[in-house]
Amino acid sequence: MRRRAERDENMEVTMKQAEVQKDRKEDREEEEDRPMSRSDSGSGEDSLDGLMRHNCPLTPSLSPRKRTTSQSKTEPPLLRTNKRTIYTAGRPPWYNVTGTTFKEAFVIGLCGGSASGKTTVANKIIEALDVPWVVLLSMDSFYKVLSKEEQELAAKNEYNFDHPDAFDFELLVTVLRKLKKGKSVKVPVYDFTSHCRRKEWKTVYGANVVIFEGILSFANKELLKLLDMKVFVDTDSDIRLVRRLKRDISERGRDIGGVIKQYNKFVKPAFEQYIEPTVQVADIVVPRGGENFVALDLIVQHVHSQLEKREITVRSALASAHQGQPLPKTLSVMESTPQVRGMHTIIRNKETNRDEFIFYSKRLMRLLIEHALSFLPLKPVSVETPQGTIYEGKRLSGKRITGVSILRAGETMEQALMAVCKDIRLGKILIQTNHDTGEPELHYLRLPKDISEDYVILMDSTVSTGAAALMAVRVLLDHDVQEDKIFLLSLLMAEMGVHSVAYAFPKVRIITTAVDKKVNDEFHIIPGIGNFGDRYFGTDAPSDWYESDEGMDY
Repeated sequence: MRRRAERDENMEVTMKQAEVQKDRKEDREEEEDRPMSRSDSGSGEDSLDGLMRHNCPLTPSLSPRKRTTSQSKTEPPLLRTNKRTIYTAGRPPWYNVTGTTFKEAFVIGLCGGSASGKTTVANKIIEALDVPWVVLLSMDSFYKVLSKEEQELAAKNEYNFDHPDAFDFELLVTVLRKLKKGKSVKVPVYDFTSHCRRKEWKTVYGANVVIFEGILSFANKELLKLLDMKVFVDTDSDIRLVRRLKRDISERGRDIGGVIKQYNKFVKPAFEQYIEPTVQVADIVVPRGGENFVALDLIVQHVHSQLEKREITVRSALASAHQGQPLPKTLSVMESTPQVRGMHTIIRNKETNRDEFIFYSKRLMRLLIEHALSFLPLKPVSVETPQGTIYEGKRLSGKRITGVSILRAGETMEQALMAVCKDIRLGKILIQTNHDTGEPELHYLRLPKDISEDYVILMDSTVSTGAAALMAVRVLLDHDVQEDKIFLLSLLMAEMGVHSVAYAFPKVRIITTAVDKKVNDEFHIIPGIGNFGDRYFGTDAPSDWYESDEGMDY
C-alpha cells in the first residue's frame, strides 16, 4: 500500500507539473501586454499549476507581488513564499448530498488609503492561512469606463480616481455576491493606460476565502453586508505618499510633479472625507500593515475557526443513502447485447493484458458516446440532395456540445467523443480523495469559455459512490450550465452512484454500459472492473486492490 501511495503521489505531481508548464506558457502569452493596475504595490509573484505568474485564480502568492488585479483561472492552489513552495489541499465539498450549496465563502474586506499596504496584508493572511482555494479580488478592477472628456482629464492628472463616483459599485456588489455563493463570475480587467475595460474579462471561481481589497471597500452599504470580516490597514500618510511616489514614477512612467499634484488635489482629500471615517465600521485595525504580526495572527485564527464551523462530510452520507430504491428514470443503460456482454467479459477479466483492455475499452466508449448522442434534442431540417430533391432530416437543437472529463480516467473517453463529434471543445476537472478525511477534493479546473450555453457530456470511466460525479456536476452548475443539459457518461456505475447523482440532480441524464449492484466497505464496485486508470495507463496496482480514488470509484 505504501508503494501504491508513493506511485499515486508521483503521478499526481507529474500531472500537475505538465499542466503547470502548459498553463504558464499560455498565461505568458496572454499577459504580456497587460498594463499595471492602480493598486500595484510591488510585492509578489502569482503562480500555480495554477497560480501563474500573472494570473492567480485561487491563491495569490506572497513574494514580491506585481499587481492586485482580480485573479482569473482556476487551477490547483500553490503558494510561493521567499523560502518555500507549498502545495495545499484541494477544495473540499461546498455542497450537501442534495447538491445544494451549503456554505458560502468567507469574505475578508481590506480597506485603507492608497499605498497603505493592503496587498501586503492580504498576502500575509493568505500565507498564514494555508487553506485551499483563496481568491483575491481587487477594487481596481471595477473602475468605471471614462468618457472622452474624462480620459482627457485623466491624462492631465485632473480626474479623481479616489472618489466613490469613480467606481462601478453595482457591478462590484453583483460579482462579490455571486463569488460568495460559490458561483463562477467574470471580472473586468481595467486598463490604466487607456482608462477603459479590456475586451477580455477574467473568470474567477471556487473560493473558500475571498479577500477583497480596495481604498473604498467600506464605502457602500450593500458591499458591507457581504463582508464577514472588515480589516482597516492604517499606515502613516507620509509613508503612503513615499510609496505612491515610488510606484507611480517607476511603474507608471509619471513625473514627480504630476504625482504630487494628484495626491494633494484628490488622494489626500478623498482619504480624509471617504476612507478614514470608515475605520469606525472595521472589526480589526492593523497599524503598520504587514509588519503587525499580532493583528495578522488574530485575523488568521478567526478565519480558521469560522472555516471549521462550515466543514461538510459528503461521501459517508452518500454511502448510507438511497438503499433499496428503484433506479431513476434519468438512467439509461445500453442494451446488453452479446457484443457488449463480450467486451465487458474481456475488460473485467483480471487476466486481460493491457493492449486488449485498452482496445475493448475504446470500443465500448465509442458505443457509449453514440448511444448518448441519441438523447440530444434534434430539430427538423430540410436539405437539398445532389439530385435536386429535398431530404427531411434532423439537426442538433442547440448551439454546441462540450466534453468535460474527470481526470485522470475520464480523459480516456475524450478520443471516442472527438471521433464522433467534429471540432468539439474539451474541458477537464481533477478531483481526488483526501486520504485523511475520505472526502473528494477539487484540485484543478479548466473549462471552455461560455460553457453555460452548451450541452455538456461529463465523462468518467467508473462511478462508485458518486462523490466525484456529484462534485463535477456542482462545478458545472456553478458555471451556469443548465442541469438538463448535462449528460453523465461512464463505462460502469454502481447503483449507489446512480442514486446519489439522480437524487441531487434529478434533471441530469445518466448514461452507462452497465450498472453493478454492490459497493464494498472500501467503496469499490463489486464485481467491478478494477482500477480503470491503472489498468489503462499501465500503472499497476497491487493484486488485492480493486477500485482507485482516481477518476473512477467514489
